[in-house]
Amino acid sequence: MSGVAGAHRSPRTKLPDSEQHQKGQPPVWRAALFGLCPECGAPTLFDGPTKFAPRCRACGLDYSTYNVGDGPAAFLTMIIGALIVAAAIAVDFAFEPPLWVHVLLWVPITAAAVVYGLRVGKAALLASEHQRKAAEGRLVDRHDDDA
Repeated sequence: MSGVAGAHRSPRTKLPDSEQHQKGQPPVWRAALFGLCPECGAPTLFDGPTKFAPRCRACGLDYSTYNVGDGPAAFLTMIIGALIVAAAIAVDFAFEPPLWVHVLLWVPITAAAVVYGLRVGKAALLASEHQRKAAEGRLVDRHDDDA
């Protein structure tokens, strides 16, 4: 069997069989786009442009227990940089504006894209960690009967 009909959960994972969320928990994409708490759905995830709040003001979920790191920043730098350079070259070939127009156009667009992209990327990672109950890896003692 292939596709969804033959899909089954791996015995090694603890992920749920379906994409169902507990009541009040927003899906990852909605939490990421709108900065929602992954537990209650309140818009309390951020305390600044890209800084997480210490905890949710509505339900008290401690955001500091999640390790998002700087993963989104590296990918966003490459992706947004490539898109902005391609757009700037296309505009330059099409309209041949003076340099000051490029500066006035691309600097704010780049800054806005990076800030919003970081918010979305960091929020998506935090919400994903929360929904999957991600934690540091631990060694499990196995009692083999073969020994």
